[in-house]
Amino acid sequence: MTMTLTQQIITIAMVVLGTMLTRFLPFIIFPSGKPTPKYVQYLGKMLPSAVIGLLIIYCLKDVSLQSGSHGIPEFIGVAVVALLHVWKKMMLLSIAGGTVVYMMLIQLVF
Repeated sequence: MTMTLTQQIITIAMVVLGTMLTRFLPFIIFPSGKPTPKYVQYLGKMLPSAVIGLLIIYCLKDVSLQSGSHGIPEFIGVAVVALLHVWKKMMLLSIAGGTVVYMMLIQLVF
């Protein structure tokens, strides 16, 4: 089913509006002259750890310790993430490093 020209224009306009709204709204709500609210600062400190916790739970939810590779590559990957994060304190490096190690383990070793 193909969209009409009007539907295409409306769709593009809504996408542009949604993108602009998500880009500009933080600057409107939190102008540069005012201090950032305490709850936003709190969320900025707590959410990265919460995201890592959710990623660990999501990645390990289907691991079977009684079959296959017994969860060894998964737990090595988690250990690499933790060690990299303790060492470098860079979340993206930690996640990328753990992912690379895990993928190498499951492709080449297990």
